[in-house]
Amino acid sequence: MTSNSAPRLSSRLQAVQPSPTIAMTRLAAELRGQGKEIIGLSQGEPDFDTPEHIQVAGQAAIAAGKTRYTDVDGTPELKQAVAAKFLRENSLSYGLDQVSVGTGGKQVLYNALLATLDEGDEVIVPAPYWVSYPDMVRLAGGVPVTVPCPEEDNFLLTAKALRAAITRRTKWLILNSPSNPTGAGYSAAHLKSLAEVLLEFPRILVMTDDMYEHIRYDGWEFATIAAVEPQLMNRTLTCNGVSKAYSMTGWRIGFAGGPADIIKAMATLQSQSTSNPSSVSQAAAVAALNGPMDFLSARNETFRQRRDLCLEAFNSIEGLSCIKPVGAFYLFPSCAGMIGRKRPDGKIIATDTDFVMWLLEEAGVAAVPGSAFGLAPYFRISFATATEKLEAACTRIRSACDRLS
Repeated sequence: MTSNSAPRLSSRLQAVQPSPTIAMTRLAAELRGQGKEIIGLSQGEPDFDTPEHIQVAGQAAIAAGKTRYTDVDGTPELKQAVAAKFLRENSLSYGLDQVSVGTGGKQVLYNALLATLDEGDEVIVPAPYWVSYPDMVRLAGGVPVTVPCPEEDNFLLTAKALRAAITRRTKWLILNSPSNPTGAGYSAAHLKSLAEVLLEFPRILVMTDDMYEHIRYDGWEFATIAAVEPQLMNRTLTCNGVSKAYSMTGWRIGFAGGPADIIKAMATLQSQSTSNPSSVSQAAAVAALNGPMDFLSARNETFRQRRDLCLEAFNSIEGLSCIKPVGAFYLFPSCAGMIGRKRPDGKIIATDTDFVMWLLEEAGVAAVPGSAFGLAPYFRISFATATEKLEAACTRIRSACDRLS
């Protein structure tokens, strides 16, 4: 008997890798299951609870029977809250037909790419990048064009590098500020320099991922490109969500404001995939966006203290170095000084992945290699975890580094 040897999976899917951050989190969980004590610094999730007034709004929605289908891409109430947020905080004016709500920020980004990319269209992705950007582009049939943004440029895309990356196939530019994984942020002046290039190429769309907008330090001021250069507003999709600032990662609500034709196409796509986001989560998101934000200052101060704790520790370890992030809750230290060193078992640390695996095996600390974000040799840690765990992790990392010769 002969078997059918035709591939069962699509060639497009075979070009996509599972999320490295999720993969490392699962590996850490497996090791914990084997009885090993692992400190997980690989996943970007605030360790604070969702604020009480938002929890109450979700509970009230359940009690009121708001558990049925809603409009595909968001209730009118939530779209109004999103539009009000954009106007109040970003000086961006959107009608309800210019607002999209999805099941998390990731779905909003993916919907936009899938709704607009044709085979071979190029998307400029500055590196280091959030791990999902290139694979979402590939799944949508596009070609990610990664542009290295070195540490000497503060991990930020320059106008010169942007211009050099543009071709006749360029469809989108993706910007993320403050950045995952580096915590670097684009100032208004920096965005203006990028906008000047983009104005020369009216066919190019701009996608801004502003998910970490409210997690920032040292007086750094957030800016988003559609507000900096209003001439770009009709071709910019400004994306955000409630996951990080409001500690609502599991509620899964993301949103965007942008051109009505793209928003409509995203709704059509969502109607044939997931349909509406959770009705209860949408009600909670209304309370989040319309409610008080005074809890943020104390949380950001805690994050800042944790940032400084880890930053001081890493910069005091010979072979590691790290620049100070202005936002988000990640550090992206260089481990270039560890490459070429030898483990006690004789194995050579040849890559940042080797170094991260050494930290996991020797120190019991889960991090993510910089190569997963498109720039090596670095590694990413999240400091959105308990301070005592961060102190223990830094001590373990120092000990593990000391064991390399």
